[in-house]
Amino acid sequence: MTTKCGFVAIVGAPNAGKSTLLNRMTGAKLSIVSPKAQTTRFRVLGILMRGPSQVLLVDTPGIFKPKRRLDRAMVAAAWTGAQDADTIILLVDAKAGLTDSVREIAERLKDRQATQSVWLVLNKADLVSPATLLPLVAGLNALVPFSETYMVSAATGDGVDELQDALAAAVPEGPWLYPEDDLTDLPDRLLAAEIVREQIFLQTHEEVPYAATVETESFQERKDGSVRIEATVYVARPNHKAILIGAKGARIRDIGAKARAQLTHLLERPVHLFLNVKERAGWDEEGARLRAIGLEDPQ
Repeated sequence: MTTKCGFVAIVGAPNAGKSTLLNRMTGAKLSIVSPKAQTTRFRVLGILMRGPSQVLLVDTPGIFKPKRRLDRAMVAAAWTGAQDADTIILLVDAKAGLTDSVREIAERLKDRQATQSVWLVLNKADLVSPATLLPLVAGLNALVPFSETYMVSAATGDGVDELQDALAAAVPEGPWLYPEDDLTDLPDRLLAAEIVREQIFLQTHEEVPYAATVETESFQERKDGSVRIEATVYVARPNHKAILIGAKGARIRDIGAKARAQLTHLLERPVHLFLNVKERAGWDEEGARLRAIGLEDPQ
């Protein structure tokens, strides 16, 4: 049997559903998801096995106009994730349509077509009427003549099987780069920090999630087969710290409990999770903090 292997980068504007699509295609919770934009901060690799094909899916941060050093690092990570891919998927929220952000990303992808295959995937197609979808497809293909166009719902799975089959057929011949039973190359330490950060996104509102980062300080395997994880949540302001801790520590306990349950499932072993919240003004401008969460410092 001739094996096939290739990289597929998923790019798009914030909240297009890139992480939901990655998780759907791999069948595992690899990239954190929330209703808020800009949840993903660094590239996440998901491994899809389809017959003789190993499709290496690269979930990237949403592309937007950066303001902070953190923002610049996130956008740089998105384009870097697409740089060496065999195929680039532009994932577009069909409900939002052809926004200025989507237009700018599409225009930039024109330059990639000489060396890479660029596909269009409309997500959330189940929420839009066919009468709206067809003009949107035509408008996007007028900007960039995409090699392929697919309509899916990452949330329900509609159309995803067809997309997976097409990607498996499209990747080039070559040896698999990862063991067949691997799902990701994400280190457990980073996964733990991300699961905690997901709960911060889900349980707090307004600016708090964007002003917080999580670092795993200690990840210790124990003799009984469990793992002890100590993580620090850094926030930019004193009021953010108070919100995260909550009355008598109620919110941080709830964040920890739900993150612990997720990690126990993902790591397939008991998890002892300990969280600490620290104020650190300007952490999103620190190169060391960016590197700790898996980003290259853009400066």
